[in-house]
Amino acid sequence: MNKSYENAIRYKLESPDIIQSDVLDPIEYKYHGKQDIDITIQQPEYTSVCPMTGLPDYGCITVTYRPDQKIIELKSFKYYLLQYRNVGIFYENIVNRILDDLVAVLQPKKMTVTGNFTPRGGITSTVTAAFP
Repeated sequence: MNKSYENAIRYKLESPDIIQSDVLDPIEYKYHGKQDIDITIQQPEYTSVCPMTGLPDYGCITVTYRPDQKIIELKSFKYYLLQYRNVGIFYENIVNRILDDLVAVLQPKKMTVTGNFTPRGGITSTVTAAFP
């Protein structure tokens, strides 16, 4: 960690290693092979912690995907995202980690994860990761 920030962090940050993807519950997409659809899920109250300052980060996580055989059960996705609450993680890593975990569980035809984060120091950030 950058030494200039060590004194600014006032509480313990959790490591991204605590995030467990096994809470994600895939369910069967009953129209598999019959009808392609695109699903968009938004979590407008996402929060984690800046690993440099220890300050909270807020944003909206949007997942858009075209399922193959499975879709995500929404309550399990909510509990998955709640795990990030005290995790010190950068925006770029958040969207890639969520994408990797969802792709591993759902094996969709395609998927994008976008994090639209609230301003920090007057600067907004939007980060998108895509599969394939």
